[in-house]
This record gives sequence, structure tokens and C-alpha cells, in this order.
Amino acid sequence: MNNEKSVISARNLDLTFQTNDGPVHALKDVNLEINAGDFVSFIGPSGCGKTTFLRVMADLEQPTGGTVTVNGVSPEEARKSRAYGYVFQAAGLYPWRTIGGNIRLPLEIMGISKAEQTKRVERVLELVDLAGFERKFPWQLSGGMQQRASIARALSFDADILLMDEPFGALDEIVRDHLNEQLLKLWARTEKTIAFVTHSIPEAVYLSTKIVVMSPRPGRITDVIESPLPKDRPLDIRDTPAFLEIAHRVREGLRAGHSDD
Repeated sequence: MNNEKSVISARNLDLTFQTNDGPVHALKDVNLEINAGDFVSFIGPSGCGKTTFLRVMADLEQPTGGTVTVNGVSPEEARKSRAYGYVFQAAGLYPWRTIGGNIRLPLEIMGISKAEQTKRVERVLELVDLAGFERKFPWQLSGGMQQRASIARALSFDADILLMDEPFGALDEIVRDHLNEQLLKLWARTEKTIAFVTHSIPEAVYLSTKIVVMSPRPGRITDVIESPLPKDRPLDIRDTPAFLEIAHRVREGLRAGHSDD
């Protein structure tokens, strides 16, 4: 569609780490456009550069070649303007702060008024289905609830982009399914642009409007799959022929990436 607005753009992106054992080529010649409102999953073997690519978007790693823009500016400028929220693999909540206190932390750093902080904490806890848990401490919550609190913290400053680095990878399958459903509902309600790293083919296919398949290091994009699935997806859509067909294509893309090596 011509009216789509590109919010993240990578052109000929390369990243090489210098190590004592010589250079490590993490990303090579990566080209990608992510449009406003997309839910894009990155999938590939361990060490293929999925997280590195996310970290480049977030200005946590610097490319050695090519360019990346976020909202039309450099990742550094996007970071300074708080254009995105970042959700890490571990919830990363401070155990001595309540859930509300953890969510307030970035807002305190930003100098947002106490009254506005209170409003935002209430709103994001509602969004992640944790209303009423503001005074609990992280250790009083299950792993899945802690991850939802971590997502609430990333949503608190109301950025249009959410970068998520395998946030459900350590959770059991039942909890993960539940959080996948909740994340889709959250995405539908907020209309944010989401970039999501995963190792799970079913998770990538279930969540995404676009699936980016990456090769072993140096990470290259071997396939970009536009999902034909409807935005409203019950969990049992995973048993449909359309879903299984996309999953098969992802698997083929992963296989092709290995055989190119």
C-alpha cells in the first residue's frame, strides 16, 4: 500500500565486532522496511544477529556500515526523543521497588509530574491486565506477570514503537500462549509498531504481520513473509492450513539460510 509510513528503515546494514580472536561479522547487507502499525518478528538460529539488529535500532550497538533510521532520524536521536520502549529477555524489575514503582522509574527520570505518573501507571497496568497489582513486589508475581509488568513499564512513556527481545522465551508453553494472546490484544488496542525477536516458529507466525527470517552468522535476511492471516487471531488459528503453510515457509527459509553457508 502506498500510504504506508515507514518507521524503521535499514539500508545495506553491516555490523562487525572486533574481538581478541579476530572480527565477528554479526550482520551483513541487511535491508528492511518496517511500517507504522506492523508487528514484525525476527527469527533465525542462535547467534544470527536478531538481537543485535534490535539493539542497533535501539542505539545500543553501532553499525559498521550502512544506515538505520527510526522515525526518519538516527537511532541516537530516536532514543533521546524516547521514540520506543524496549522489553528485554528478562523482566529486569528492581526487587526493592513495587510494580508501580518499577513502572514509574522511567517517568521519574523524565521529570513527569507525580499526578501524571499515577495516571499512566494505572493506564498501563490496565492494558497488561495487572490492575490492582501496583503495590505488589516483583517476587510476589509469577514469571509471566513479571514480564507483563516489564511490558507495562515499556508502554509507560507512550512511545509508538515497542522493541521486544524474546520476552517470553523463558516461560512455559501454557503461559507463553496466554501472553501471546494478550500481546495481540494489546497491539490491536494501542496500534503500536512492534519489532519482536523469537526462536519459536509458531510464536512468530501467530503474532506477526511480517516475519523476517535470518541466516546463521553473518546475519542476512533470507526471506520476508507478509502474513495473510487476519489481525484477529484466536489461538486455534494455529491448526489451520493457512497457518501451517506460513510455518512451513519459515522453516524452508531457515533451512535455505543454513544451506547458503
